[in-house]
This record gives sequence, C-alpha cells and structure tokens, in this order.
Amino acid sequence: MLKQFFSKIPRKSLKIDPPESNRPSQTSPRPAAATTPTGGSNAATAAAPHNNHQRSNGEPNATTPRSNGSKRPSSAVFPASVVAGIEPLVPFKDVPAAERMNLFVSKVSLCCVTFDFSDPTKNTVEKDVKKQTLLELLDFVASGSMKFSEPAILAMCRMCAVNLFRVFPPNYRSSSGNAGENDDDEPMFDPAWPHLQIVYDLLLKFIISSCLDAKVAKKYIDHSFILRLLDLFESEDPRERECLKTILHRIYGKFMVNRPFIRKSMSNIFYRYVFETEKHNGIAELLEIFGSIISGFALPLKEEHKIFLWRVLIPLHKPKSLGVYFQQLSYCLTQFTEKDPKLASTVIKGLLKYWPVTNSQKEVMFLGELEEILEATNMVEFQKVMIPLFWRLGCCINSYHFQVAERALFLWNNDQIVNLIAHNRQVILPVIFPSLEKNARDHWNQAVLNLTLNVRRMFSEMDDVLFLACQQHFKEEEAKQSIKAEKRREAWERLENAASLQPNTGNTAVLVTTPLATSITC
Repeated sequence: MLKQFFSKIPRKSLKIDPPESNRPSQTSPRPAAATTPTGGSNAATAAAPHNNHQRSNGEPNATTPRSNGSKRPSSAVFPASVVAGIEPLVPFKDVPAAERMNLFVSKVSLCCVTFDFSDPTKNTVEKDVKKQTLLELLDFVASGSMKFSEPAILAMCRMCAVNLFRVFPPNYRSSSGNAGENDDDEPMFDPAWPHLQIVYDLLLKFIISSCLDAKVAKKYIDHSFILRLLDLFESEDPRERECLKTILHRIYGKFMVNRPFIRKSMSNIFYRYVFETEKHNGIAELLEIFGSIISGFALPLKEEHKIFLWRVLIPLHKPKSLGVYFQQLSYCLTQFTEKDPKLASTVIKGLLKYWPVTNSQKEVMFLGELEEILEATNMVEFQKVMIPLFWRLGCCINSYHFQVAERALFLWNNDQIVNLIAHNRQVILPVIFPSLEKNARDHWNQAVLNLTLNVRRMFSEMDDVLFLACQQHFKEEEAKQSIKAEKRREAWERLENAASLQPNTGNTAVLVTTPLATSITC
C-alpha cells in the first residue's frame, strides 16, 4: 500500500527471519542515523537511549544484520527515527503502557516527512497515513495519560520544526504592504492548511499539557524555536496567524524564563515594521498578544514597559495601514492608561505628535481612540495637555470633511469629558470658541452645524459671562484681522503700481496690471 511512499525515502534493508517478519512486536535492529528528505537530521537521537539499553542486554548491534533472511522495508518513514522494536503504525491501545512513550516517539518521527500539497493528486496514500498518525498523536497528547520523556519532547519539537517552519515566497511580503489600502482583497489561503492545522493543534495541546515538564522542555522550546515561530506571523493565511497567536501566548505563560526574550523579539518586529518596511501581516495578532501581556503587568510599571509604550506602541500610529490593527493597538494603549493613569498625558502627547493631517479616515480613528483615553484620564493629567489638545480639536471641528468634524463634536456627548471641560472652561473655551463660531456661521454640512450650535449652547449654560467675554474677544480679534488684511492689500497695490511705473530693461520680470488681473481674488 505504501509502495509509492517508500520509493521516495532513503531506506536501508534489514535481514531478518522470514517467519518473524510480520510480527510488529518483534525487536528489529535499526540503523543509528539517517537524513531527512528536507536535508536536516532526523529524530534518531530521541531513540538513542532506548537502543543503547537494548544493545546492553544482549541484542545484536544495528550494524550487524542477520545472515539468513529476506529483505523487508520498515513501515516507518524514517527507519532510523523509529525506536527499536516499536512499529509506528500500531495503535497506542495495542502496546503495553511501558512502551507507549517509545511508540509516541516513533509516530512523531513518522510525521517528519513533508509533502507538496499544491497538487492534491500527489502522494495521496502517504498523506492519508501521515494525517491519521497526526490525529492519533493528537488524541494521545490530549488524553494526558503519561509524562513526556526528554526524547519525546525533542522528537516533538523537531517534528513541529520540520512541518511548520518555512520561508514564505516573495509575493507574501510584497502584497502585505497594501493591506491598508486594498481591504477588499481576498486573503491567500495555504493549500496545506488542513494538514498544518493538525500540527498546530498538536503543538498547542503538547504545550498546555500538564504532562509536559517546562524545566525540561525549555531546552528545546528555546530562543531559536521562538524566533522561527515569530517568523511565521508573516503568513498570509489568517487561520495560521490565529493558531500562532494562541500558541505563542501559551508559551509566554508557561515558559517564564523566555518572557523578556519574547517581548524583545516582538518589539524588534514592530520597530522593523514602523521604521523600515511598513510590511507585515501579523501586526494585529502580535498586538493582541501584547494586550493580554500588558493586563498582567505588575505595579508599579517597569521602565522597560514605559519605553515600549513610547517607542513602539505610539509610533505604530504612523503607518498608513493603521486600520488593519487599530483596534488591537487602541486596546493596548487603553490597558496602559488603566494600569497607570499617569501615562494618559504621555499617550495623548504621542497621539498629537503623530496626528494625521491629510488622511481623514485616520483622523476619525484618532478621535475615537482619544475619547477612550480621556475616559480614563484624571484631572491632573488632563490639565497637562488640554491646551494643545483643544487646539487640535478646534482644527478638527473646522474640517471640511464632515465625518471628522462630526466625530470631534461627538466628544461633548461623553459625560466624563464634559466634566473635565467644565472644570477647566476658563482655559478651554477661549481656545475652542473661534472654531465653534466659524462653524456656526458657514459650515456646509447641516449635521455639523447643528452639533456646533449644541456645543455653543452647552458652553453658554456652563458660564454665560465667560461665553459673552469670549464672543466679544472673538469680534475684536476679527476686526483686527480685517484691518490687517486691508493694510496688506493696500501695501501690495502700492508695490504693483510702483513696479508698473519702472522701465522694462533687460530680462527683469515686471507685473503688468490689467483690469482682468486686478479682479481675480484668491
């Protein structure tokens, strides 16, 4: 049945007695090492302790086959990866409990061969055998019946590395840069996903299993393993990134010694994205992981975490594809301000620093995030940033994009923000009043006009004396600006008249005044 399967595998024949060739429980010596089809070494080392134990009890050496017998291919994909005496296709229930961990290593080693899933008609029998073996391993790990030995942990990590760790083709990265612009584009799905999903599920069950000793497993789920796992977040397939998010979060929770390294490695991905490439598919998932991490930070916050806020999270507002991960980023900032309210002014200053000027869609998102942060801001922190903040809000209120102006005026529907404004109206109203007055006079959108009149009425009810004083001051400033504009116009007229009287010599440029030219206004 597996003829095609074994024709692709480097095999070494074994000479054994014909009467015993069909007994799966018979101990059959195997070679000590082999090479995987992918070019890497297989999991033979995981089986080494068991083989050495058998040879010490008088078993024949693996390099000395019996002289009488016929050749028979092993049922394992990697003959050298199979523990001596254990056939990997045998169900777990058919072997004694003492041998099940050895069978687990054999089955894991069986799954170290990779196939081309772009052609569904290729290696169908072998793919099915591997799939059934993976499902059997998944059930065994989920049962939690036995504590995993170190060879089993090594074999499991190696199998996951062979099947999952891969380099994505260039089109994966080139298409991700336009993710914020082309939201209607269909995501690319990996044809091997039905197979990869089982491997991911197996890895997840393995990591969260109570039978896994973290002190032993940390030798194999090390920095190199974590870095290669993080590289997989470049995948175009959202299903794969979702699995990776769950697995990485579980690794962060179980292997405490790796927590600083995971945070640092994720920060490096963010740095590269913001300041170099602006191309990455997994920013949203990585931020979602960080949102859970931030919620577990102890107080007072370490300086490392505050630096991460200022140097990583706030600059992430800069890329044009902000909309792809905005929800997760906003959650992270909200978590920081709830953890330490003193950081609210820092976050607002960062938002003002990266405030979009020509992108109205991003501006609406910024206003929504600003409202969430102001809800968690106390009076002291609010007073530190209220002048530049309301100067910016005044610009938003005067925006000709009605959604920007409308969203800015909606801030006055929030009771917490209105309370902050009411207590500081002596400073805020003089800053915001000119924008309100201009909108009330000539904004083109009726909804914005109505909202502006409501806000003006609210300020008038708060403090009528202050409102009238600001109104009077606005009229005086308007008169001064009108006088300055008239003086400026007269000065330009004098210059034009003086220039028109000068003789035209050489290549000197001269402004010629005509009735048509003087009638044009900017």
